[in-house]
Amino acid sequence: MLTPEAFKEARGVLQGVLRPTPLIHSPYLSRAWGNHVYLKPENMQATGAYKLRGAYYKISKLSQAEKEQGLVTASAGNHAQGVAYAAQAAGVEATIVMPTTTPLVKVNNTKDYGAKVVLHGEVFDDAAQLAAQMSQERGLTYVHPFNDLTLATGQGTIAYEIFQDLPDVDVILVPIGGGGLAAGVSTLAKLLNPNVEVIGVEPTGAASMKASLEAGQVVTLPSATTIADGVAVKTPGDKVFPYVQKNVDRVLAIEDGELVEAFLDIMERHKMVVENAGLLTVAALKHLEHRGKNVVSVLSGGNMDVITMASLVQHGLICRGRIFTFSVLLPDRPGELLRVAQVVSENNGNIIKLEHNQFVDINRQSGVELRVTLEAFGHEHKAQILQAMGRAGLQAAETGTNDFYT
Repeated sequence: MLTPEAFKEARGVLQGVLRPTPLIHSPYLSRAWGNHVYLKPENMQATGAYKLRGAYYKISKLSQAEKEQGLVTASAGNHAQGVAYAAQAAGVEATIVMPTTTPLVKVNNTKDYGAKVVLHGEVFDDAAQLAAQMSQERGLTYVHPFNDLTLATGQGTIAYEIFQDLPDVDVILVPIGGGGLAAGVSTLAKLLNPNVEVIGVEPTGAASMKASLEAGQVVTLPSATTIADGVAVKTPGDKVFPYVQKNVDRVLAIEDGELVEAFLDIMERHKMVVENAGLLTVAALKHLEHRGKNVVSVLSGGNMDVITMASLVQHGLICRGRIFTFSVLLPDRPGELLRVAQVVSENNGNIIKLEHNQFVDINRQSGVELRVTLEAFGHEHKAQILQAMGRAGLQAAETGTNDFYT
C-alpha cells in the first residue's frame, strides 16, 4: 500500500543517500508556454536518475535471507544503476538484465557499480522475461523496476521535495513507462494537496499506460517504438495501475520529434543533459491549456550516450533551420564556386560542408552539382539565403541534410 506512513519512512531512509535536486525556475520555458515553469532535475542524482530512490528503499526493506540469495532485475538502464548502486552499498550481489538497445553509458555505469550485466532482447519486456526466469531457476530475489509498491513509495518521495520548494504548485508533469514513478508521485501529491493536477506523459510509440487507462485495465501493446528508451514499455505494472488510475488526472502522448526540440531547449538554456524519457515533461509543456499556473516538469534522468546526444543535436539544428543543405547546378568553369560562396558570405551564412559532383550528368560539361551544408540563424535566415541565391541567378533548391559531422 502507498500510505502516508510508508512515504515518511522512505523519506527517512533516503536522507543522506540522495543528492539535493532543488527546483529550477525556467524563465525561457515560462515565457514560451505562458506558465511559471519549474524543473525537477533528477538527472543530477548520483546515478543520473530518480530510480535510485525506489531501488535503495526497496533493498532496505528486504530480509537478510532475501539479500543473501542475491538480486536480479531487468532494466533499460536507470533502474539498473539504482539497484547496482544500492546493492553495492548493502554488500549484496546483483545481476541486471538489460535490452541490447540500452545506451552504452548505462551499461558501463551499471558494471562500474559492481553488478553483473546480461544483455537480452530489444525492449524492456524481453529483458524482464529473462530476469523472471533467472529468479525462478536460481532463487534470486527479483527487484521489479516499476511494478512494486515499495519501490513506488521510494520514487514518490519526489513529491515531498516539490511541495517543499513550491508549496503552491498547480500542475506536476511526470514521465510514464511502467507506472512506478507516476503512481508514487501522484499518490503522495494528492495526499499533500488533493487539488494539485498530476499529468502523466508517454511517447506516442509506447503509450501503454494511456491505452490501459482508456481500456480500464492493463493492456499490452504489440510493440514499443520510441527514442525514449527509458519508457519503452509494452505492458504497464498491474500493481501500480490502480494508483495511476486513481491519482493521475490524464496522460499526454508526445511524438519523438518533439523530444528533439526539448533536448536543445534544456541543453542550450539550462546547460543540462537530459535523456529522452526525461524530456517528455518538457515537450508536454506546449500541450497544456493552462496559463499562469505553477507547473513542475520532472526530469527523470540524464543518462545519455554521446552518440545519441550527437544525433539529437544534429536533428534539432536541422529542425530549427540552423543547419540546412541546398543543391545548385553550376557550369563546369572556374569561378562558379566563388559566386556561391560570395552570396552565402554576403548573407551571413557559414559553410560547413561542400560536395562537388561532376558526374551528375552524362555530359559533365553541361553542369556539375554543388551541395552546400551551412549554418543559419533559423528558418527566416535560411529563406533569405535561398532567395539571395535566386537573385544572383543561381537556382538553389533545399535538399535533405546528411550527417554533417563526417
